[in-house]
Amino acid sequence: MKNFILLLLIVIPSWLFAQAEDDYYRIETIPIPDSILLEVGGLAFTDDGKLGVSTRRGEVWLLDRPTSARPTFTRFAHGLHEPLGLAYRNGSFYTTQRAEVTKLTDNDSDGVADRYQSIYSWPLSGNYHEYSYGPLFLPNGDMLVTLNLAWIGYGESPVKWRGWLLKITEDGNMTPIATGLRSPAGFGFDINGEIFYGENQGDWIGSGRITHLEKGDFAGNPAGLNWSQEPNSPLRLKRSNIPDSVGLMHEFAKNISSMKPPTVWFPHTIMGISTSDIMTDTTQGGFGPFAGQMFVGDQGHSKVMRVFLEKINGEYQGACFPFREGFSSGILRMRWGPDDNMYVGMTSRGWASTGKEPYGLQRLVWTGKTPFEIKAIRAVANGFELEFTQPVDESVASQASIYPITNFIYSYHRSYGSPIINQQACQVHSAEVSADRTKVRLHMDGLREGYIHEIKVDGLKSASGQSLLHDVGYYTLNNFAEGTAVTAPIAQNKTSEMPPCEESEKRITEMPNDWEKPDVVINIGTEPGLKYDLSEFTVAEGDKVQIIFNNNDDMLHNLVVTEPNVANQVGEEAMTLGLAGTDRGYVPIMDEVLFHTCILQPETSESIYFVAPPAGEYEFVCTFPGHYKVMRGKMVVTSKETASR
Repeated sequence: MKNFILLLLIVIPSWLFAQAEDDYYRIETIPIPDSILLEVGGLAFTDDGKLGVSTRRGEVWLLDRPTSARPTFTRFAHGLHEPLGLAYRNGSFYTTQRAEVTKLTDNDSDGVADRYQSIYSWPLSGNYHEYSYGPLFLPNGDMLVTLNLAWIGYGESPVKWRGWLLKITEDGNMTPIATGLRSPAGFGFDINGEIFYGENQGDWIGSGRITHLEKGDFAGNPAGLNWSQEPNSPLRLKRSNIPDSVGLMHEFAKNISSMKPPTVWFPHTIMGISTSDIMTDTTQGGFGPFAGQMFVGDQGHSKVMRVFLEKINGEYQGACFPFREGFSSGILRMRWGPDDNMYVGMTSRGWASTGKEPYGLQRLVWTGKTPFEIKAIRAVANGFELEFTQPVDESVASQASIYPITNFIYSYHRSYGSPIINQQACQVHSAEVSADRTKVRLHMDGLREGYIHEIKVDGLKSASGQSLLHDVGYYTLNNFAEGTAVTAPIAQNKTSEMPPCEESEKRITEMPNDWEKPDVVINIGTEPGLKYDLSEFTVAEGDKVQIIFNNNDDMLHNLVVTEPNVANQVGEEAMTLGLAGTDRGYVPIMDEVLFHTCILQPETSESIYFVAPPAGEYEFVCTFPGHYKVMRGKMVVTSKETASR
């Protein structure tokens, strides 16, 4: 009974949380005709308010009256190669196919493109992972595109200019701008017109992040440096200059002038797992109290996050916050509509998401109510200043104890992802509330340059009694504010690899000494789209079972066997592990977990051994946060009598 109550406490708050967000920002679904597979790759509004949608199926659809309850759909173009971006300028659509930027024009005004013009093309090796994104128009009419790395067990750039940000003119001239990109699906401008791009966890990428890019920057993944010695390259850094295991990226960057550390980190599985589009609030209050801030989508967790930026010592840094979850599929694209609503295009084929639908088009509407939120976090001398969207209850806000702050970082290395390392609590000595009660100044010890700072606010209410909608933010402190007293650094972790899972009765990786051999050997691998390659297998109760789990995917996975009908609850609890997740291999401590592997790197494997439990149907599931919703299978255990027939 105790465990059942615990599971209810895990599941119910998630539903209540989404409901609370809905009070302020309402998700509306735009109906899509059944005959259209609208796997959204790009969104762009025309000058007269129509919405263009490019799809991964190679089509561009034009929606008339997209702000209405039932827009009409017309196919504008087709036969394209997975266009993962769309823009509109001077009467034409522009899209980025796998191998080129293409201009689409309707010369005879019949609503269908009759001219497909190649603006600029680049080579392909044929690798499935060579996605291309954009274009994004600069004010002068030049275009920006980003090119994904290929995947061959690690990110690689087999042909020019994979892993680069490129600038392309209307007449087809190309200039490489920056490299070090791995999977740059989203990029956009801040309120000042500066370029930022989003990155997903992978090799050399400990966690999701956004990075400010300027000409000649290197953002961290060395594969794109294959082309740094080309005559038109803006940097001369060589791939051989980057050792396989560096340690801390911000420290290494002090000796590499072209290296650009992340502007804002998104702690993996806590804030999301796959950052996508970047969009700045230019509605001047039409979308609520966050004018000028950024919104960043997450494909895997089907949600939108919020970012506040500031400049310290001439460099951008800032904080990310939860904003709105509960979208129907994986978010890839976001655009502002003429009605100041956020239009969200989604897809999940091959890139599975927590949203159940395979694709979708929704809009996010501000209800006019202002949520009580941490609006901004700013670095100040020896502390932070928190700004709120509403005046606070001063008697509570002035208590230093309600602000637990922890800092941590990720390793910079060739391996896929990174555990949280060097985690350390800070000490908040005092909290000063401003005269208008919208800001709180925290005085503290333990700030660390280059680290992510988790800043929580426990139990604070507004002056009117409203609770915080989200009570946490993650500030990336690349530079101390002027006047900060620098303390001695702590000792760094000796290892930068994923921490090993502990051997236990639920994870036995060597065949027990009293077994002559397993009765049954089961091989389970992975397939793209968060799938096991074996959806069901059968053993008899009491069988000595060996499962060989091969992670041949390009992301992290595990395999967890659960009691019947509790895989969702186990997956939900894995989502709540927070900063402790990597240390536990994202396996929650629950009686309902029967057997499990560790979290495995791509192209690695692990065996586990166990005796089959009593007859029944037991699910196995990946508990890497978010994967459990789609990545699962079934172990059928038959009775001894049935097995002997």
